[in-house]
Amino acid sequence: MGAPVPTTAAELEAFFHASIPLTAAQGLVVAALSPTAVELRAPLAPNVNDKGCAFGGGLGSLLTLAAWTLPATALAREGLAAEVYIQDATQKYLAPVWGDLVASAELSEAAATEFLDAFRSKGKARLTVTSTIYYDGAPAATLEARFVALKPR
Repeated sequence: MGAPVPTTAAELEAFFHASIPLTAAQGLVVAALSPTAVELRAPLAPNVNDKGCAFGGGLGSLLTLAAWTLPATALAREGLAAEVYIQDATQKYLAPVWGDLVASAELSEAAATEFLDAFRSKGKARLTVTSTIYYDGAPAATLEARFVALKPR
């Protein structure tokens, strides 16, 4: 993404809209952000498919951004310059989403500490994060992704 990653919800939302035009078109909102959790929201209307439910690509992009946010903001909070890339991921679509999209991800403090310590000592680190979109109280889509953080080129 190039630019420094913000660590507040409002600034992160503006960063996404400026850096990734798709997020503005999706209506993405950073609803909550803490050092160990994030919640992204988007209305169904701009993310709808031909069946009237959420488009898989829209679900996937919110899941990916929710998961990416945690390692990227963890590094930024520590003042560590890094680029965070997705290395691999597994997505599962479990049920149609007929309403607004809400993607969330959480990270344990132990996992965050291990990730940051590895980056400080090696100049690179990997972290696996799971994000979920719930609908009607049950998981509708999940993503398990491994991210790699590298010092900027």
